[in-house]
Amino acid sequence: MTYDRNDGSGDRDLLVATDLSAGYGGNPVVRNVSLRVAEGEIVALLGANGAGKTTTLLALAGELRPLGGTVDFLGAPVRGGLHMTARRGLGFVPEEKSVIFGLSVTDNLRLGRGDVSIAFDLFPELTPLRRRMAGTLSGGEMQMLTFARALSRKPKIVLADELSLGLAPLVVQRLGRAIKDAARAGIGVLVVEQQARTALSMSDRAYLLRHGTIALEGTSSDLMTRIDEIESRYLSE
Repeated sequence: MTYDRNDGSGDRDLLVATDLSAGYGGNPVVRNVSLRVAEGEIVALLGANGAGKTTTLLALAGELRPLGGTVDFLGAPVRGGLHMTARRGLGFVPEEKSVIFGLSVTDNLRLGRGDVSIAFDLFPELTPLRRRMAGTLSGGEMQMLTFARALSRKPKIVLADELSLGLAPLVVQRLGRAIKDAARAGIGVLVVEQQARTALSMSDRAYLLRHGTIALEGTSSDLMTRIDEIESRYLSE
């Protein structure tokens, strides 16, 4: 790691949602969701397909206007869309691999306006690929590129949507190590996941969405003791 730890108290809340409701066309998909992510903390947001995970993430990032409740980032309300929260220090990693296929790995990193050297330090696997067109990368390499670009901006917090989707276990483990490194540097991380065991193994705390509301929350270690119940009752829908 070559980026410095963020300034701050070390335990302060970076992102706080209170009674958040959000959806589309005035129809709520998630209702009364309250959650928080602190500095240097990894938080998992779990749920089956259709539970409202991505909708929650978009509302937290400012891309989707809440229908009710509040979202505060760094002590101020989230307003003005994702581009505004990104300027304030929020990194966003979408479910789709957000790379420009016709640009090289290095040029994709430059698009993020971060420190390219930080990106290659975080993911040295990308260094020999720096001149390759992003469209020729494997799915795992594309996800590493996307995540490296987000972290190279030295964000205060990163929101990652289904980071492990469709990736080989070794790639998922590699991304998990990068997430833990980011947290040790003081960055808050919110990971949206359907794979509960993967998410709980890398996170400090977790929330479980079911039908648009928080059904369970707690430390990841405590929830791991209930993993069979969680998978059968909440994630098999």
